Amino acid sequence: MIFAEINVAYLRIFCGDTLENLRTFCYNIHRMKKYIWQNKNFPDFTYDKETILKLLTQVKLQEGLLLGKIEGLGFEHNRRALLSTLTEDIVKSNEIEGLSLDINQVRSSIGRRLGIDTAGDVTIERNVEGIVEMMLDATQNFDREMSEERLFGWQAAMFPGGYNGLYKIKTGAYRDDANGPMQVVSGAIGHEKVHYEAPPADTITKEMNRLIEYINNDTEDTDLIIKAAIVHLWFVIIHPFEDGNGRIARALTDMLLARSENSSNRFYSMSAQIKKVRNSYYEILQLTQKDSVDITCWLKWFLENLILAIKNSDILLKSVLARAEFWKKHALTPLNERQIKILNKILEDFEGKLTTTKWAKMCNCSQDTATRDITDLINKGILSKHGEARATHYLINI
Repeated sequence: MIFAEINVAYLRIFCGDTLENLRTFCYNIHRMKKYIWQNKNFPDFTYDKETILKLLTQVKLQEGLLLGKIEGLGFEHNRRALLSTLTEDIVKSNEIEGLSLDINQVRSSIGRRLGIDTAGDVTIERNVEGIVEMMLDATQNFDREMSEERLFGWQAAMFPGGYNGLYKIKTGAYRDDANGPMQVVSGAIGHEKVHYEAPPADTITKEMNRLIEYINNDTEDTDLIIKAAIVHLWFVIIHPFEDGNGRIARALTDMLLARSENSSNRFYSMSAQIKKVRNSYYEILQLTQKDSVDITCWLKWFLENLILAIKNSDILLKSVLARAEFWKKHALTPLNERQIKILNKILEDFEGKLTTTKWAKMCNCSQDTATRDITDLINKGILSKHGEARATHYLINI
C-alpha cells in the first residue's frame, strides 16, 4: 500500500490531519506520470519519422491504385460504391462499440440524403438518422472548419432525447465527471481493473481547444494522413464526452482522410478494418496512452491497417463491378419496375433466400404477381429455380 511507503508525518504537513485528505494526496501520487496526458510534453507527440514515412509511401501507393480502379466505374456506379462504403463504415464503427444497427436503415438514410435510390422505403429510427447525419457531415463537409459547436452537434445527434438505451447521458456538452472520473474499466463489480483514466473534466475545454486548433491549422506541415492518426489518438486520450467518443474519433479520422484526398467520395472503410482487429485496436490504444509521448507504435499500427483497409476495398469494388456488368448485359432486356427493384436489391444487400413470399412483401403485391414476375425472369435467363416445394427459392445468374 502506498500509505506504508510515505512518511505519515510528512503527509500531515502537506495535507492536514484528516484521513480523506491523506487518501486524496496518495491517490494523486499514485496517478502521477501514469498516463500520456500527465506527461509535461503532452500533446507534443514524437515518432520515428523514417519508419512512418516508409509506411506512408505504401499508403499513398495503394490509394493511387484504388483511385485508378474507381475512375473506370462511371458516375452512377461510383455513387453506388460510395453508398456501400459509407454504409459499411457506419455499421462497423458502431459494431466496434458493441452496437448493432439495421443495415437497411443505414443504407436508406444515406441514400435519401445523397439522392441515391436504395430500392425500397424503410422506416428509419431516430438514432440511425443522427449517426448517419454525423458521418455525412464529417465526410461530405470534410473541408469545413471544426468547432466545439460542431462536435457537440455530432455527439447530440447520436443520442436523440439524451439517452443511450435506458440510460440518461449528458449530450451536446463535454462530460462533467459528476459520477467520478472517466475510466476505461473491465472486470466484475468490486474487482474492476482500470485500463485508462481520462483527463479531469475541468481540463477538457482547454485540451479540446488545442485539438480543434490543430485540426483547423492548414499551415501545419504534417501529412494529413498522419494528422488523421494523431487526431484519432488525441481525441481518444481526452475522451471529452460522456458517451460516443470512439465513434466521433473515427468520424474525425474519416474527415481528415477525405481532406487528404480532397474528395468526399469514400471507397474504403477504416472502421471495417478496425472491426476485424478490434482487440489489437484497444490494445494499441491502451499501450499508447501510457506516459510516453512517443506514438510511433500507434502510427505504425494505424498505417498498416489503413493499407489493409484500402486493399480490402477490392471486395466492395468487385460487387459494384459485377452489378455494372449485369446491367450492361441486360440494358435492352424489358423489365418492369418491380423486377428492377428486386434485382438491384439482390445485387447489393439482399439477405437470405429469394422466395415468392419475400418478393410479394418487398413489392407490396400479390403472390400471383410475384410468381409471374419471377417466371418471366427465369424465362429471360436472369433467375434460376432451386429447391422443391416449400424449400423453393431463386438465385440470380451473373
